[in-house]
Amino acid sequence: MKEKMIRLNVNGEIYETRVDVAVTLAEFLRDDLGLTGTKIGCNEGECGACTVIYNGKPVNSCLVTAAETDGGEVLTIEGLAGEELHPLQQAFLDAGAVQCGFCTPGMIMSAKAILDQNPHPTREYIRKNMEGNICRCTGYNRIIDSIMLAAERL
Repeated sequence: MKEKMIRLNVNGEIYETRVDVAVTLAEFLRDDLGLTGTKIGCNEGECGACTVIYNGKPVNSCLVTAAETDGGEVLTIEGLAGEELHPLQQAFLDAGAVQCGFCTPGMIMSAKAILDQNPHPTREYIRKNMEGNICRCTGYNRIIDSIMLAAERL
């Protein structure tokens, strides 16, 4: 087992720790930091359930090793809300875009990245930029509705 010392900002908190170089960011977040909002679905970068924002961009955390993130900044679903739900989280609830909830954290983090890049997206822009996130329960119209609603509120 080869290890590397990393320093990483996760949700505004600095972590300095040794990690196995083969451990994914998703595994590190869940197993080492206890941030279980990040889900591991396909573990192949196809479903988007593990999406987090790394250095301002959405990434599939199952495809990035924790060692690669040394010196970086990660935002997970746990870091999104403060005392109240983030407007995106509230919009997902209000628009009925949440069913089983497994894909929801990744969907919300991808949606945040979309709105950070384009605060007034079209439905087509959202649809194109959410292609990496799969939901097997709700269908996508309510998810797109929720992102449009959040854009209005933000």
